[in-house]
Amino acid sequence: MFGLQYYIFSHTGLLLCLSGSYLEWLLAVAFVGGIPAPLNYRWSFEEVQTALEVLRPVMFVFDESCDIWYSALQKNSLSSVRWNVYLGDSPSPVSQIGNALTTEILKKKTSGVFPIFDYRWAPEGIALICFTSGTTGKPKGVTITHTALIIQSLAKIAIVGYNADDIYLHTAPLCHIGGISSGMAMLMVGACHVFVPKFEVKSVADVVEQHQVSSLITVPTMMADLISFIRNHKTVRVGESLTKILNGGGTLSIELCRDASRVFHNAKLLSAYGMTETCSSLTFMTFYEPKNEKSAEPLQMNVEVSSDSINQMGSVCVGKPAPHVELRISSEGSSPIGRILTRGPHVMLKYFNPVLVKPTSGSGDHGWLDTGDIGWISDSGDLWLTGRSKDRIKSGGENIYPEEVEAILSKHPGVVRVVVVGIPDARLSEMVICCVQIKEKWTWIDQDWNHLSARMEFLLSTEILQNYCRQKNLTRFKIPKVFLLWRKPFPVTSSGKLRRDEIKREAMSKGQSLSSKL
Repeated sequence: MFGLQYYIFSHTGLLLCLSGSYLEWLLAVAFVGGIPAPLNYRWSFEEVQTALEVLRPVMFVFDESCDIWYSALQKNSLSSVRWNVYLGDSPSPVSQIGNALTTEILKKKTSGVFPIFDYRWAPEGIALICFTSGTTGKPKGVTITHTALIIQSLAKIAIVGYNADDIYLHTAPLCHIGGISSGMAMLMVGACHVFVPKFEVKSVADVVEQHQVSSLITVPTMMADLISFIRNHKTVRVGESLTKILNGGGTLSIELCRDASRVFHNAKLLSAYGMTETCSSLTFMTFYEPKNEKSAEPLQMNVEVSSDSINQMGSVCVGKPAPHVELRISSEGSSPIGRILTRGPHVMLKYFNPVLVKPTSGSGDHGWLDTGDIGWISDSGDLWLTGRSKDRIKSGGENIYPEEVEAILSKHPGVVRVVVVGIPDARLSEMVICCVQIKEKWTWIDQDWNHLSARMEFLLSTEILQNYCRQKNLTRFKIPKVFLLWRKPFPVTSSGKLRRDEIKREAMSKGQSLSSKL
């Protein structure tokens, strides 16, 4: 195995003992100088095929989660593979394809005396190729170094407080950098690892209670599901054993922060902001600390800002950078708001395939990597996010960041969640449209609401929400021209990030007959 260069490690679905094997393979391949590249079992066949074409692996490690597309891959994309390894405990038709090596065969071949292995580094110190979530476009392979993984683990240990007494539940897939980096941190401190096949709220609640889990990581949808489940099952004691919860994959709403601090009252609750290209977390924020009752209110409600105009931008505080992270803002003119750049040993080396993806190295502009996010840094050193540069809407010559509009509309008592997008418009270039989910007791109306009985309550419409925006002093050109009732869950990636591109496409199909009313 010492001659191997690149590996594909398929997602095992984190199936208990198989997920333990997952971690073992990640470490073993890196130990001999290979490069593991985890795949996402939720991907479509086309996405898996694209990843294989980019990486051209020499070893493919898989389990039953690959059944739906493995045989097709054998015919299309695995010409570079010299070894197939099947990790299932029982025989599977898939394991017979391509003369796959099984766990039992490997055990027999290694039953003798083990040689003494020397630790080897892959070229450029690469420890891992991790794919981005692919919120827009195809996922990109990010090369991450041993150093980046180590310092990210140390940062999480120092800030979150992981230790050898922790019982850590793997709620995040090990194909994502958040799950990998937290898993590595737990290995570093010698904590206990508990696995579930995938996040299903009842099974997670049962495992937390059964094993007295003390620590886990979430994304906002996981947090909301756990809180709802615990409140609807009064006998469940899930929140009692948890002492550390780290949220990533998106900021928590103020309401969700409050609910979390009440339900998980024994836990230190933190939120992290980061991305695959920076080996997970750049900043951390503690929004609840059980040892200090005064901190029960979410931090973003208490952070003071020096400028009212900045506060009106709808920014969200994501905390202070980890000790090894440098941040700066690249802005135009005197504006404090601009592109968020970062520098340090945590930054990726490059995207793996410079042919299919625009080459982007960690060196960037004098070592600075453009995160693609827009924000500003307060006098106290806190980073505030305003939005994504690629999500920016250009309407009537003005820049609009969806998150700013969403922050205001989300506070309406009848709104569950909103997503703001821009769709092509002949006059404005882009027209601002809001997709809105409403609460159960509320009714969506299309007619002129002023003509309805004044006694009717719990009504929502485009005009009502536009008036709400005006009452909250949202600038006129930022107010959505059209509101679309959204009756299904908003699409997200497997790491919980919003797929704005899919929402935009559907909004465009619904809004083709719409025109600007300016």
